[in-house]
Amino acid sequence: MPAQYPLSPQFMLLSNITQFSPMLYLTGFPGLETIEHWIFIPFFLMYLVAISGNCFILIIIKTNHRLHTPMYYLLSFLAFTDLGLSVSTLPTTMGIFWFKSRDIYFSACQIQMFCIHSFSFMESSVLLIMSFDRCLAICHPLRYSVIITSQRVVRAGLAVIFRGPVALVPLVVLLKTFPYCGPRVLSHSFCLHQEVIHLACTDTSFNNLYGLAVVAFTMMLDLVLIALSYGVILHTVARLASQEEQLRAFQTCTSHLCAVLIFFVPMVGLSLVHRFGKHVPLAVHLLMANVYLFVPPMLNPIIYSIKTKEIRHVISKLLGLKKVSAESWG
Repeated sequence: MPAQYPLSPQFMLLSNITQFSPMLYLTGFPGLETIEHWIFIPFFLMYLVAISGNCFILIIIKTNHRLHTPMYYLLSFLAFTDLGLSVSTLPTTMGIFWFKSRDIYFSACQIQMFCIHSFSFMESSVLLIMSFDRCLAICHPLRYSVIITSQRVVRAGLAVIFRGPVALVPLVVLLKTFPYCGPRVLSHSFCLHQEVIHLACTDTSFNNLYGLAVVAFTMMLDLVLIALSYGVILHTVARLASQEEQLRAFQTCTSHLCAVLIFFVPMVGLSLVHRFGKHVPLAVHLLMANVYLFVPPMLNPIIYSIKTKEIRHVISKLLGLKKVSAESWG
């Protein structure tokens, strides 16, 4: 008989990963199951506005060579991340509210959470780059065109695209190494890492610490740097001679500031609720998660379509209207 060699821990870990495929169960709105087909209508409208609006902005920027500038490249990156965020949650959310399909394989859940968190990190980074862009445009207007070039914006965009997913790979892959017990029911209509990790029946300290470090050195750091950028902007604006100049300078930031608020306020609230709100009602968890994932992709294209001069001009031409003047980015 051949000698029996003990299996290495690496081989056992790989075997567990390849054989692991439990079923998880998603949740819509507990207690409202009988009217979920009506709940489908507002969600469908939000998806329709988010997907069509962001596709519209991407098409406008691509087909109008006048918009091939750093500012609009950044706006196209934002539209791309919003589009990806909407598409990531679409299958399971629509499956629950329309087809009553609540089960999801663990592998599919991993893919969805990877996409959701990756696009969230991307959007945070894009908003950071946009804040630097506005800071340079207001504080150093004469040097802006020299510092901010299309090539540098594209390189920064590529770095943004890869930063989040690379950091998330270990976090998502390690989930398959944990044993899971209990009902395996998630409280949302989509998969989030902070929820799935709570279903594990073992010590998850590494995942928790690593996840906290990733969030701290990406989204939290981005938020701090955005706040510092606006501190510099306010300091510069306050030194302008007339109130009219101050108002005109600050108006160039209103669209970006709205995008920052509608993204980071729900994100911070959701993080606090998941980590410290164990006794918070489930309705609060559902509200914060849905606002965080559905509202920014829906509102961003509307805000930039209304507040950006060139995009308004294109829309006016398409609708056969007269050109409506507005401050760019204001």
